[in-house]
Amino acid sequence: MWPTIEAMAEDDVEPMARLRLKAFFESADRTLDEDMAGLRGLIAGDGFEAAFVARDRGRPVGSCLLVRDEISSPHDLTPWLAGLVVEEAYRSGGVGTALVGTVEAHAATAGVGTLYLYTWQARGFYEALGWSAVETFDQDGAPMLLMSKSLL
Repeated sequence: MWPTIEAMAEDDVEPMARLRLKAFFESADRTLDEDMAGLRGLIAGDGFEAAFVARDRGRPVGSCLLVRDEISSPHDLTPWLAGLVVEEAYRSGGVGTALVGTVEAHAATAGVGTLYLYTWQARGFYEALGWSAVETFDQDGAPMLLMSKSLL
């Protein structure tokens, strides 16, 4: 059965925060409670920022966000596709692509002309989806890539 993509709900917050912590913040000081609070802020926000989940038989297996501000961003750009994460068992099956497409469609509907993201490992994945490399830079001693996509 193909996972469905839906707006994140309260029941998704804890499992998705746990997946996000493992993927993005294992060596950082971010706590589960902090990540859960951030996700709750997105789902209770003004509707422009958004959090989406992929579900398989009702269970969340991945998520992706549209946010105005990216964490510790050295660039004065907005908005951002952020936090794409998919459980390992669901990778390479189109779930990430579907999540990115959902965020792009949401942003386009909201009138966004250009969307941005940061990656350090998934350049090829995003380029295959039409994203372009803008700038490579160093952040906290690690290589980082700024990418963009025109939604017009």
